[in-house]
Amino acid sequence: MATEVKVPELPESVSEATVGEWQKNKGDKVGRDENIVDLETDKVVLEVPSTSAGVLAEIKVQAGDTVKAGDVLAIVEEGDGAGSGDDDSDDGDDSDKTEKKEDKAESKSEDDKSDESDDADSEEPVASPAAKKLMDENDIAARDVDGSGKDGRITKADVQDAIDNKSSSKSDDKPAAKREDDTKSEREAQAVSEQADRQALGEAPTERTEQRVPMTRIRQRIAERLLDASQNTAMLTTFNEVDMQQVMDLRNQYKDKFEKDHDVRLGFMSFFVKAAVEALKRFPIVNASIDEGDIVYHGFYDIGVAVSSPRGLLVPVLRDADQQSYAQVESTIRDLGKRAQEGKVTMDEMTGGTFTITNGGVFGSYLSTPIINPPQAAILGMHATKERPVVVDGEIVARPMMMLALSYDHRLIDGRDAVLFLRTIKELIEDPARLLLQV
Repeated sequence: MATEVKVPELPESVSEATVGEWQKNKGDKVGRDENIVDLETDKVVLEVPSTSAGVLAEIKVQAGDTVKAGDVLAIVEEGDGAGSGDDDSDDGDDSDKTEKKEDKAESKSEDDKSDESDDADSEEPVASPAAKKLMDENDIAARDVDGSGKDGRITKADVQDAIDNKSSSKSDDKPAAKREDDTKSEREAQAVSEQADRQALGEAPTERTEQRVPMTRIRQRIAERLLDASQNTAMLTTFNEVDMQQVMDLRNQYKDKFEKDHDVRLGFMSFFVKAAVEALKRFPIVNASIDEGDIVYHGFYDIGVAVSSPRGLLVPVLRDADQQSYAQVESTIRDLGKRAQEGKVTMDEMTGGTFTITNGGVFGSYLSTPIINPPQAAILGMHATKERPVVVDGEIVARPMMMLALSYDHRLIDGRDAVLFLRTIKELIEDPARLLLQV
């Protein structure tokens, strides 16, 4: 019996998707709930699993095609694929017969494995096919994975979390120099990823070549939102600089103990998130938004953190950042950043947000004017920390200085509030004890 694999219900506000990479080819065997194709929306990548076990008999759409909810993507012939209607099966070719025998043997082997799996159900939780494959590749036992699916079913994401936790525990035993080398390697890998689009022009530098490629759906969405922000807001940017010496000293003093106690590195972003929350409490208009003719004041602090990914800029949200500890902020940011690189950030995790922070300093930016993320009314831009000569107590000394930029919607926020808001963040960072005392 043939089963249609259709585009699932898309997230709210998403009307269509682009067919991404096919994980299976025509004629391949597929298991129930095994991912066969990825769909790319303007925000997230969705995996489309097969609803039945069998053979992928027909692919209805190709990579790059645009589809909507309910469209048929493929046909899966249940069972081992016999009677799928392929005329080529009657040509008597010896290789075809051999392949059929191998298919039957493999099918029998799979049945035997299934029987073994049934016997083990009482001992180990059920895992999806993709999760089983990932566990086998990384030598992870099902009993070591906490399943988040229905009835404790283990998903691929659960296995990835277990792998990450395993890697994190191993990193505790690494010397500081080794961890720095790992960080350097990650940066180099990211740099290679970011050059992928430039490499599309080929490897012959002497040729005057050009290539036309369609924009990804997420890139189209980014373009639309940036254009909307520039055309429909009265955007203005104010600047200030902050002396990072106190925060750097505090971080150097406690970073090893912090990482040991909380299993996460102490970065600068948690200080800025906490400083932004405190400043938003003092200037609630910066945490507000415009809805037609009304001003909506938000009594919560959902801070968006811009993250660069191979698919483009994503802004996952830290929910209730005012209620999170420094360790929770750092852990959440690390998790969101990692999953953004892997295309695993969900739509819900990028929905909402009352204020955004973006850090161009990780790429070496000295100064920029960040663009507001509508319907928010403001965005804070962090930049690279550089040693610069400044006057302290009448003397010229070298200090680690960072430029800050606050872009805001002048329709809602007056210049006075914007300047004082940014100055508040500067004061809190330069004297981090004020964050604890809330003074």
